[in-house]
Amino acid sequence: MELTQLKNTIRFPLIALIFTWFSFMAAIYIGIRNPQVTYDNNGQPIYPEPYVAMQTYVILLGITVFALVALQSLLKALAIRSKNESSLARASHRFNNLGVILSLLAGSIFAIGNFLGAWNSYDPNNDPVLIRFLNVYLPIILATALVVFVILRAFVFRKDAPDIPNVEKDESLAKLQRAVGLAYASPIIGTAIAIIFGLIVYDITKTDLDTWIWVVIQVIIATSIILGTRFAASAKQARPLPPRERRSGVAAVSLNFVLSIVFGVAVLFMSFSLGAQAVDSLLYWPEWREGMPQSEYVAKLSDLTFGWFVSDFLPALFLLLLAEFGIYRTLLIRNLEKTQD
Repeated sequence: MELTQLKNTIRFPLIALIFTWFSFMAAIYIGIRNPQVTYDNNGQPIYPEPYVAMQTYVILLGITVFALVALQSLLKALAIRSKNESSLARASHRFNNLGVILSLLAGSIFAIGNFLGAWNSYDPNNDPVLIRFLNVYLPIILATALVVFVILRAFVFRKDAPDIPNVEKDESLAKLQRAVGLAYASPIIGTAIAIIFGLIVYDITKTDLDTWIWVVIQVIIATSIILGTRFAASAKQARPLPPRERRSGVAAVSLNFVLSIVFGVAVLFMSFSLGAQAVDSLLYWPEWREGMPQSEYVAKLSDLTFGWFVSDFLPALFLLLLAEFGIYRTLLIRNLEKTQD
């Protein structure tokens, strides 16, 4: 039973990654289907009515699913490892640690990318406040909440970590956990507040930010970093945890584990890139003809055909499945011990 559970802690994040991949592809497809700017016969642009960019939430959904599944698998692997140390339990722990870190990176890039995309975007329609909030502010808030929650749950407020003694929670340990949690969360929350503050000022003034506004933004970020440093210092001065036993060969095993994952990660990035290119290729511009009205020269969307699926989309999906199969089999072959379910 324990062996099956450990295998599931590796399988489930990989399955979640497939969902994330399809979410990204669906988001790109939704994006190219959104209303586009067209032109009248005089060459004047005709802007579409304001709309909620659903592709933003589809991307966030994919990141969230992977982050939460990786987090749950990490906690499960830790719980098993705290009761029965084994090679596969350690591998699952490290693998899911990597998955959680990648999800945090994706969430951070998503929030910053959404911020930069909305910063100097030309807004001729002067979108209503609600549309602007749904397209810009809410995704940043949700992504920040996701990152903070995953950090605290994965690395701070957990009871089954092998390096934390399995004893009743005392006040000093609770204080240590609070300090570490605030040290992690303060800079992230402060940066999110600064970003949202800058966007609010930009939306109100509709002009580039004044120098003093940038000063305020930097002060908010610096203050959050200082607070995080103070909390980290408090945690450092707390009662130290008992040292772990050191064993020879651990560094070599860890390095070999990382190297075995690098190739899989590289192929995963190729899969995402090729998949995005395949979906983007559905959007095309008609060939220009002499005397062609400007109103007819607009981007068009190709149909989803079997030929496109086989020649463009399927290779990217195959790379994804190949990378996941390689990662899964590598982890099992290297770490599976001769035990029975």
